[in-house]
Amino acid sequence: MLSVNGIQKAEEALKNTKEKMNNRYRLGYHIMAPANWINDPNGLVQYKGEYHVFYQHHPYDENWGPMHWGHVKSKDLVHWEHLPIALAPGDVCDTDGCFSGSAVDNHGELTLIYTGHHYTDKEKDLFYQNQNIAVSTDGTTFEKVGENPVIAEPPADSSRHFRDPKVWKHNDVWYMILGNSTKDNIGRVIMYRSSNLREWEYIGVLAQSDENLGYMWECPDFFELDGKYVLLISPQGIQKEGDLYHNLFQTGYLIGDYHYETNEFVHGGFTELDNGHDFYAVQTFLDEKGRRIAIGWMDMWESDMPTKEDGWCGALTLPREVTLGENDKVLMNPVEELNLLREIEHHTLTNVTSNSYLIETNEDLLEIKAVFDLTNCNAQSVGIRIRGINQEETVLTYHLDKQTLKLDCSKSGKVEDGIRKTILRANQELSLRLFLDRSSIEIFANEGQATMTSRIYPTEDRLGIEIFTDIEDVKVKDLTYWKLKDIWK
Repeated sequence: MLSVNGIQKAEEALKNTKEKMNNRYRLGYHIMAPANWINDPNGLVQYKGEYHVFYQHHPYDENWGPMHWGHVKSKDLVHWEHLPIALAPGDVCDTDGCFSGSAVDNHGELTLIYTGHHYTDKEKDLFYQNQNIAVSTDGTTFEKVGENPVIAEPPADSSRHFRDPKVWKHNDVWYMILGNSTKDNIGRVIMYRSSNLREWEYIGVLAQSDENLGYMWECPDFFELDGKYVLLISPQGIQKEGDLYHNLFQTGYLIGDYHYETNEFVHGGFTELDNGHDFYAVQTFLDEKGRRIAIGWMDMWESDMPTKEDGWCGALTLPREVTLGENDKVLMNPVEELNLLREIEHHTLTNVTSNSYLIETNEDLLEIKAVFDLTNCNAQSVGIRIRGINQEETVLTYHLDKQTLKLDCSKSGKVEDGIRKTILRANQELSLRLFLDRSSIEIFANEGQATMTSRIYPTEDRLGIEIFTDIEDVKVKDLTYWKLKDIWK
């Protein structure tokens, strides 16, 4: 009964905060909680024809705290509906938190697999973690099973970090991977299997850090993509290296070949998945159309979070389809359903030749598509500037000589540490697709060859969209922008 009472109390707290909330930075078409704090996406699944997304949630405060599972659903990955909180902590199996996990459809029973968090000394951050299950037949109300915890403790060579179960089925056997570290603080992913989701057998280590890949690997995900196997991880403790690894923690992937019979995963090096400021703890699922769809947390632990003053904090990224490009590069692009956000009226310019061109629009929910012709281009840099009416701007610049894409948010709310860069080899053409929301920007360059996600916090009204180049005219083959709908209105 504790969970049921916990959910009712949490819903009440959300309602009270929502009534006092300031909406200046509330997003128009991203998943957010009704109020207060959220972080990792959890339990991404398609169930009875609807898409369900859960998320780490503290319903009593705008700061991180005892984790609950918030819950939204959608028929089309665009229009989301808030459902009651799915999990509240406080039972014997999850005393101090229902941490991240995943969801599966087990013959019509929606099953959540999650980590129970238990403090032994909160001030010293001493804790232990176990793995638990909750089930639902209506997709809305969940009951924790009597067998909890289904995995009571980690392997003997583990540290206390033992969390974020990702579960899937292969040949009628359930598999689970978990984020973990050794007693020597080496990050790794470990694997279990089960015939019934209740009794789990430890198989061994799927992959682990060399000395450069961090002390703990959070939020793992493992799946096949066009004949290759991809392990997504969010490592903690990687050092900065040139333009790489500038966030406190990273999210990226290892890709290679895997054999279930031997549990042998032979893979290449670690690659970051998104090179903006605010992208972490990504999770994926396979939908009924056969697409691998990813959603991440659109914030980072060290980021400034001015929305806390307004009574809320945190959001999730747009859903992105994951595909495999050349040289085993994992690509992410917005799911096609996001076209439903577009208002009918749109504005298109073709074959503009200019070194600076301003389109005035004060809309704050926008999708922008720009295609630059780089053949016979002598400019060193081209880009898009999202301008405020005075000093504010968010600037995306492609440097042809260095083949780097640079996002500068230092004049749109990220005064400290406002710049991120990534390699992008664009030879004949540079195609940029931008999604602007009231406090976010998501960039997809050359069909997902690079992505950058950052929160921005403008205080001025918008002046418009400026196409620019440094020294001479450049040909813009296509410049189109759409006003986007506010799904939460």
